[in-house]
Amino acid sequence: MSAIVSEIFELFARFGSRRYGEDLCLQDHMGQTAAMAQSLGAPASLVVAALLHDIGYFLHAGPEMSASDGGDIGHEAVGAAWLSRAFDEEVTVPVALHVSAKRYLCAVEPRYHEQLSEASRRSLARQGGAMSQSEAAAFAKELAFDAAVLLRRCDDQGKNTQTATPDIERYRDLVIAALRPID
Repeated sequence: MSAIVSEIFELFARFGSRRYGEDLCLQDHMGQTAAMAQSLGAPASLVVAALLHDIGYFLHAGPEMSASDGGDIGHEAVGAAWLSRAFDEEVTVPVALHVSAKRYLCAVEPRYHEQLSEASRRSLARQGGAMSQSEAAAFAKELAFDAAVLLRRCDDQGKNTQTATPDIERYRDLVIAALRPID
């Protein structure tokens, strides 16, 4: 299982400097998101999910991912599926649901949409827009609802170009600890 940890950190080294429509690179965004989750006292599995929530962008073949490129690769599903090889649902489900959490928050908190970055607003349209009332009610019943919403809020805060981003290596032991136990 340590092979996947090496692969994760190799992906950060190879693709972490990619832009994805925000004013900072993916590695800085993902590191800031993890730091925010950790500062809020989130469980270790959610800190790992926060660190890896956009890993699906690393797995995409294109050189740059931008919210203005018109495409939606479903990075949350791609990333969660890839991570499920080695991590349990405490890590993978919040990753899979962080886009749905954005759609949910847009539906239930009228001012939430206003505080989204411009890139997040553009991607929201491609991701289905705000949920309907019935979609929001169903999403609120998800077992990982609270984790997904917390990850989303950390995601929104992890886009600050003025914030020092922690070294990604700082999270290596946490990632290792979050691996699914080998039977």
